[in-house]
Amino acid sequence: MIFPDTIFALSSGGLPSGVAIVRISGPATRAVLRMLCGRAPAERVATLAAIREADGTIVDNGLVLFFAAPRSFTGEDVAELHVHGGKAVVAAVLRRLGEVEGLRQAEAGEFTRRAFLNAKVDLTGAEALADLVSAETEAQRRFALDNSGGRQAALYGEWRERILRARAMVEAELDFADEGDVGESPADAVWPDMLSLVTEMEAHIASYHRAEIIRDGFRVVILGAPNAGKSSLLNALASRDVAIVTEEAGTTRDLIEISLDLGGVKVLVTDTAGLREDAGRIETIGIEKARRRASMADLVLLLTDLSDPRGINDRFGHVPVWRIGTKADLGGDLPYQGYDHVISTVGGCGMGELLRALEEVAKEAAATTEVLPSRMRHVELLRQCKRHLGQALTGTDRLELRAEELRLAGEALGRIVGSVNVEELLGTIFSTFCIGK
Repeated sequence: MIFPDTIFALSSGGLPSGVAIVRISGPATRAVLRMLCGRAPAERVATLAAIREADGTIVDNGLVLFFAAPRSFTGEDVAELHVHGGKAVVAAVLRRLGEVEGLRQAEAGEFTRRAFLNAKVDLTGAEALADLVSAETEAQRRFALDNSGGRQAALYGEWRERILRARAMVEAELDFADEGDVGESPADAVWPDMLSLVTEMEAHIASYHRAEIIRDGFRVVILGAPNAGKSSLLNALASRDVAIVTEEAGTTRDLIEISLDLGGVKVLVTDTAGLREDAGRIETIGIEKARRRASMADLVLLLTDLSDPRGINDRFGHVPVWRIGTKADLGGDLPYQGYDHVISTVGGCGMGELLRALEEVAKEAAATTEVLPSRMRHVELLRQCKRHLGQALTGTDRLELRAEELRLAGEALGRIVGSVNVEELLGTIFSTFCIGK
């Protein structure tokens, strides 16, 4: 696809930096390089050049790279200006580009959008690139890199091929049922495979929460009675004071969340209001928030002050609960029964063991060698596909209606990778990208 305009943007990180990269893409790229640098360098050869104002004044000296279409990221002519990463330098380069007629600043995700429209990447690959740029942990990096390599697209493409073959067999029976060489019932052979495909999809959809843990974090919620040591534990895990700690009950009234990197896995730990029955109106709101957050957690740490134990009668559904005894430095030398961990944030007793246990459970929750659906968009379309397959299998005896359900199932899969009817999705998907990507 040929776009009429040429776009540019800063494509490297925050400023100031040692080097900043300004990317240009579009039909006027060669002309822009000749205007700024006097010539377009040889393709794929880093060339030192002076970048000049319209009057010939030098803006900066930097490396210039040129990638001719279609062998570029976007499939268009693309250039990269590697300039010094000072704020004034970059501002001057961007201002100079903005003065060129026909050039404009790129919108969020526009380079990758052009790459998609020029068949350089499918939608799952584009989403994986966004994940790779925003990856904070090793698990997120590996997950994004696997998906950018085409694992998701290959799986969904193979499933779609199975559906297309099944539909072809059904339509063959519809079109040539009166012909003698068609066989007794070609369509009968496809239904066992479609039933098997439904089972595969169900397992794949069920694995989405594992992908959520990798991308968004393993969610840990700290609960307990007032003054059970919840905020002290949060501060100890964060290695800084993020929550107020006082002797006064009910200090924490809202949710306070920190992010940890444990063994390459993002772990979100949330401090909550102390649970008690005689709370005031504002504190009660905080307690309800705490209970709701606990119901959505991957793990609850239920704290009990060993020097003043008070039981909590809450239930958290299917969420695993670890009982944590706190303030071990004040609780004497008694053998503690019924606790998964006993800690003291003052002396550090038991904190190393608790951190190692959290790292182990988070790594186990995020561990996978399977292809996972990485977006809720994928899950919703997979559910649509599975629903249409179910209708084809059991919803009707009319062969033409079953063929139509197979068509709709294949179309839902195609929308995941962007092979059919996805124009209305593009603005939503690529608007989440950073400028310059």
